[in-house]
Amino acid sequence: MQHQQESAHLGEQINQIILNASDDETRLLKIAQILGEAFQVDWCTIVTTDEQNTAQAVGHWCSHDNLTIPQQPLLSSLQQLAVVYAKSPLFVFDDVKTAVPNLIAQLPPEIGAMLGIPLWCEGKIGGVISFGRAQPYHWSEEEQASALAVATSVAIAIAQILQNRLIASLQQQVATSAQYQTLINQITMASRSSLDLDRIFQLALSQTAQTLKVDRGFILTLKYLDPLFKLRQRHKEIPQALAKVVCEWQSCHADLATSHSSINQFSISESSLCQQVLLNFPQPIVINSLEELSQLNCQQETTDIFDVHSWQALAILPLENQGTVLGFFVLQHSCAHLWQEDELALLELVSTQISTTIIQSQTLRQVQSLVEERTAQLQCSLEVQAKLYEKTRQQIDQLRQLNQLKDEFVSTMNHELRTPLTSMSLAIRMLRQPGLPTERQAKYLDILEQQCSQEINLINDLLRLQELESHKALLNVETVNLTTQLEHIACLFVDKWKDKGLAFTVNLPKTSLILQTDAESLHRILHELLTNAGKYSESNSTVKINAQHQNNQIVLQLINYGPGIAAEDVTHIFDKFRRGQGMTQQAIQGTGLGLALVKCLVQHINGAIAVSSNVSQSGSSEICFTLTLPLTLNQAQT
Repeated sequence: MQHQQESAHLGEQINQIILNASDDETRLLKIAQILGEAFQVDWCTIVTTDEQNTAQAVGHWCSHDNLTIPQQPLLSSLQQLAVVYAKSPLFVFDDVKTAVPNLIAQLPPEIGAMLGIPLWCEGKIGGVISFGRAQPYHWSEEEQASALAVATSVAIAIAQILQNRLIASLQQQVATSAQYQTLINQITMASRSSLDLDRIFQLALSQTAQTLKVDRGFILTLKYLDPLFKLRQRHKEIPQALAKVVCEWQSCHADLATSHSSINQFSISESSLCQQVLLNFPQPIVINSLEELSQLNCQQETTDIFDVHSWQALAILPLENQGTVLGFFVLQHSCAHLWQEDELALLELVSTQISTTIIQSQTLRQVQSLVEERTAQLQCSLEVQAKLYEKTRQQIDQLRQLNQLKDEFVSTMNHELRTPLTSMSLAIRMLRQPGLPTERQAKYLDILEQQCSQEINLINDLLRLQELESHKALLNVETVNLTTQLEHIACLFVDKWKDKGLAFTVNLPKTSLILQTDAESLHRILHELLTNAGKYSESNSTVKINAQHQNNQIVLQLINYGPGIAAEDVTHIFDKFRRGQGMTQQAIQGTGLGLALVKCLVQHINGAIAVSSNVSQSGSSEICFTLTLPLTLNQAQT
């Protein structure tokens, strides 16, 4: 092999391989192949190492398929030789069997001769290239020189490989960091935009598990039996608490895993792992393999939620707020897994976000509960205020009505009292005149007697009404022939109504209407009703009385025709001092006591009275008072 030409040619080939090969192992394999063929050896091996002298990539070529060499012993020997001969440009063994035993003791027996060159990259050993023959062989100086020349190109290739690997590692770190940041952002946005704690749990757990490519994960929350308990780190006390599985996730590729959804709650005292997390607080529990798990003395885990025999790698992080553990964030691998620092850093961030979300949810629930309580209290207060307002409004309306009745009463009494008194005063002055003729004296005395009687009747009505309303009036029950009484009273009112042209008809059954009642009260009721009918009937109209037996009662109807009763006055027609609209303006005499007295007298004899006002065929209104009387009245009734 011509030294310079071959070295340059091999350097160009190595450069092409570096540019065109897809991965490190392919590059090293092709480089080993062209070097082995160029030096016409039985095999050529290229190894790249890291700072700890650990093999990172290997390119191994053999000239024949039947030349098989165990690679692991070969790699271990080459790494040691590279370190031993680091200060030498190369190491040469013409006959491996006669070499120093402690240096080549681990070399496979299939190797007869070896030529090796340590490869330096950026001031440190980056790997080793070795040529081997199955039989002892004398390596010439030319071959050694060519090997040293080619080693420079291989060292450049390895440097390029290491550089590419560093770039790929940095890119992977950047991509992983971006992925982690995206995950944290998603969880943060979810916690800000949603009040659904279960949804946030599921999102945080599933996204974290998929990002870290774990096989299973779940979230536990703690409920302390002592609500005031705080985790005291000095004494490392284990609280009495219940752990509840609030969220669980499992990869579809985790064949060893089984679902534990049936286990939704257990006591902390049943789980040695949970106790270890509390004792180790605030640091997480990180287990890379079953061997490490055995060192924690957790093999006797009584709760099978963790299933420590099926899941070899485990990470448990406490969810905490101000020294109180709120729960646990758990991730598991079905096989051994070395948890990386960046993975644990991500888990701490996620755990912090979940803890914040739990506190936020608890705070919102407390605030919402407080708002609902205050709202209910306010609503109750408003309802009470509304009732008080309505009651006050009603009282004001009643006071206004009473005040109006008082004004009407005062006006009516002023008229009803002042007019007779004026007439009496005038009659007295006339009687004082000297030489007054006897007939004139008699006339003035009649006026005095009439007006005095009117005043006495008004006062008696007031007193009688007060007596009835206070239920102090007594009953004087006797047998009354209503038929006879109606016929008698009809004769009296026919004479009174002649000037107004009123007709009076009485429709009675053939049999007499006999009842047990207070005769005086009944007579006063009929008298007041007929007096009222005479006042408000149209001239030349007819007043009717219809009476009949009905269900052990006597129903009497008194009908007259006149201007009618306004709808708003019907419900108040029996109120004291209440007169229909316009009655005073029409100069119709009355105190507003007559119908009120009728209502009280009817109730006094255990009867009932009602009034209706309807337009008749003639165009005027038909006013009908319906009086219902019992046939028998008990003496004890008042």
